[in-house]
Amino acid sequence: MPAHFTLDKSNARLMGVCSGFARMTGTDVTLIRVGLVLLTLLGLAPATILAYLLIGMVANAG
Repeated sequence: MPAHFTLDKSNARLMGVCSGFARMTGTDVTLIRVGLVLLTLLGLAPATILAYLLIGMVANAG
C-alpha cells in the first residue's frame, strides 16, 4: 500500500483517481466508483466533479 496518493493509470477509466484511491486505501475500485456516482446523483455533482478533476490534475502534476 503506497504511503501517499498516486494515480493508478493501469486500472484507470478516466484519470485514475478512483483506482488510485482504491489502491491507497486497500478497497475495491468498484466501491470507490459507485460511491462517486452516488455522490454525483445525490445532488453533489458540481463539488464531486470539481474535486475529481482537481485531484487528478494535482496528482498528475506531482
